[in-house]
Amino acid sequence: MEKIPIEDLALLEILQRIDQAMPLRSGDTEIHERLVESGLVEVVEGGTCLTPAGVEMCKSLQHRQAADAQVEKVMDKRNGDGAGASTASDGGNAAYS
Repeated sequence: MEKIPIEDLALLEILQRIDQAMPLRSGDTEIHERLVESGLVEVVEGGTCLTPAGVEMCKSLQHRQAADAQVEKVMDKRNGDGAGASTASDGGNAAYS
C-alpha cells in the first residue's frame, strides 16, 4: 500500500477549508473552479459549501490519512521491538511496497 499522495492531502485541506467556511488562498481560485465543475463544491448565497459528493470525498481522504498514520505507528512499533524490522534497502516502508 502506498502512502496517500501529496495532491490528495492538498485536496483534503481545501475541502476542509471550504467546509469550515474559511477564506480561500490566492492560488486556490483555479482549484475551486475545478471542484465546482466536478460537483464536489457548490456556490451558494454568501459563499461555497461541499456537496454530498464533496463530503464523501473529504471523509474518504480523512480515512485514508488516518489509515496511513496507523500503518506508520505499527511499523514504528515493529521496528522499535526488533520484530519484522525493515531493511535499509526498502527505506523502512515495507508496508507501502
